[in-house]
Amino acid sequence: VGFEVGAPLQSARMAALAPEFVGFAAGLATSALWVAPSIAFTAGGRRLGPTAVNVIRLIAATVLLAIIHRVWQGHWIPEMNAGQMWLLALSGLVGLTIGDQALFTAFVAIGPRLAQLIMTTAPIFAATLGALLLDERLGPWEIGGIAVTVLGVAWVVAERPRGGLPTLDRAVRRKGILLAFVGAFCQAAGLLLSKQGMGHGWLSEADYVAPQPATLTRIAFAAVFMAPILWWRWRARRRRLAEDPALRAKAPAVGLATPRMRRALIVGLTATMSGSVAGPVLGVWMSLAAADRRPTGVAQTVCSLPPVFILPVVIFIEGAAPSTRAIAGAFVAVGGVVLLALGPSVFGPALAGWLS
Repeated sequence: VGFEVGAPLQSARMAALAPEFVGFAAGLATSALWVAPSIAFTAGGRRLGPTAVNVIRLIAATVLLAIIHRVWQGHWIPEMNAGQMWLLALSGLVGLTIGDQALFTAFVAIGPRLAQLIMTTAPIFAATLGALLLDERLGPWEIGGIAVTVLGVAWVVAERPRGGLPTLDRAVRRKGILLAFVGAFCQAAGLLLSKQGMGHGWLSEADYVAPQPATLTRIAFAAVFMAPILWWRWRARRRRLAEDPALRAKAPAVGLATPRMRRALIVGLTATMSGSVAGPVLGVWMSLAAADRRPTGVAQTVCSLPPVFILPVVIFIEGAAPSTRAIAGAFVAVGGVVLLALGPSVFGPALAGWLS
């Protein structure tokens, strides 16, 4: 009798937990998927420049997502109401146009290590915005899991590389730090706006937009919003050429005059296109799937683990084992994710029984 009664209860409990674990799995997939693009976009950015990489990846992702949507849904344009479309458009502007442009520029100004360290504040911004705008109240296990994960990721990223750090101009450093914080806030705000654009907080669940068409809409608008940035960069370059005769004399060499430049262009385009598949297509798609099923702060936390996931890649590429500190930080970050995933359902009852 105990088995017959307990089995349905256990099944109901697992069914209730299934969306949560799907959200965690999507968040972990996001972190894993962004490892390869971070390497590819760095290689592309060194050859093409951060603005060109941002534009190419968004256009490529829009085309690929549109094809997927056409095959999957049978039509090219996602179906949604005007409010959802504008919220997703705003999320593309904030998160992918402004946020990523600020982050890419911060990478150049202060380096990826310090920029990634500042980016660990994104889950804190996301949790705060979710509580203020979507009334997402986090329990003690979730707050503790976010704090532990952020601490672990920050511990990994904050390690100083061997040989010390290059000395940065104070103005450049201030600019880079400010842009990194802008990128962190915009990443969190973009995820929250995407969640609202799918329908959370103001529509019934039957009217929600699925993560895939939401991703297509968000990235398509982000690509459109890059046009003013391209125009501004073009005007700034023309102004520099007009004011600097020495730079103007070197300008013809920027083209494809030599085989080396042509090879650099091909390598940069190949790296950017390949990174677009895993990053803006699958990675952003999975991040919206995570936000669709979990609170914004939790989803952002689980999506912020690329510095941990990249450790095995570093071992493979560089042939050197990571430091003890990096390994310890990775374990701390993973422990925070375990708290987020299993704390309320597994550790909570055990702790309550122990205290009683």
